[in-house]
Amino acid sequence: MTPREIVIQALTFAHPRRIPRQLWLLPWAARRYPEAAREIQAAFPDDIVTAPPFYDQPLPVRGDRYAKGTYVDEWGCAFQNLEDGIIGEVKEPLIGTWRDGAKVRIPVERLSVNTARVDAFCSETNRFVIAGCCPRIFERLQFLRGTERLFVDLMDEPPELDELTERIHRFYVDELALWAETKVDALMLMDDWGGQQSMLISPDLWRQRYRPLYAQYVDVAHRRGKHIFLHSDGFILPILEDLVELGFDAVNCQVFCMGVETLGERFAARITFWGELDRQQLLPHGSREDIERAARMMHRHLHRAGGLIAQCEFGPAARPENVRRFFEVFEELSAVT
Repeated sequence: MTPREIVIQALTFAHPRRIPRQLWLLPWAARRYPEAAREIQAAFPDDIVTAPPFYDQPLPVRGDRYAKGTYVDEWGCAFQNLEDGIIGEVKEPLIGTWRDGAKVRIPVERLSVNTARVDAFCSETNRFVIAGCCPRIFERLQFLRGTERLFVDLMDEPPELDELTERIHRFYVDELALWAETKVDALMLMDDWGGQQSMLISPDLWRQRYRPLYAQYVDVAHRRGKHIFLHSDGFILPILEDLVELGFDAVNCQVFCMGVETLGERFAARITFWGELDRQQLLPHGSREDIERAARMMHRHLHRAGGLIAQCEFGPAARPENVRRFFEVFEELSAVT
């Protein structure tokens, strides 16, 4: 049984012989705990990897996205970073007023993926491969317009917002369609929809403006036989039913923020929970017993002949011994599952 097959069995609730796993190792942790990071990766190798895009045309970026200072991405958004090893924030959005809309340049270089090299990468690994692109329609609008201005726009509904959203969306559909023709196993989206206790916008507004866009992304994936994953931080419980209805195969979300037991009661065996262990309190401050208790809780409430991937992020403030213990517990649980 290969790692790829184990992940697919988890996604389809087909009794995988063990719980699949994936570590998100941020440069912050790799630089501060290099030996511990290597040991964790060696003891618990990832079952899921991301395919490099192998662009034939280089992206017009400036700087290092994980370095202290300024990084300008391929859309022209400038991220200010105060610490090495993490990603910064956009402080001066491109679109101050809608007269600045012409500054937005669609990064067509992202469509220069060398698909032959991607296919070769997929053929040479026995792990489950996610596409090396990650559309983020809501977050991209925030990067370009600014979060506060975007929230006002969502209430005022200027026609320029619709036009910009449609431009970005069409590009993302094209990008996903390109990757869907390769040998990757899954496509992925990323948008943080939640705060600590509620969504950033109302669920009704999300359904009106963004659910139709997500439906098209899911359709691109499934029409070509690909799984589709979503990462979304924060409290997104109000739209989880929508994500199930749309056909998402897996969601990476903060299950402890929403209540593991509640998620299990409503969604176990309906969607795969792709992690994640609480990185606000447990990973930085939890005891060995806290980590074990949390991992076992995830397994008890979310695992139903599959439907759970042991995933956590080793990033700022996380303690390496807690990351390791998380994967150890799931290894132990796999032995008796």
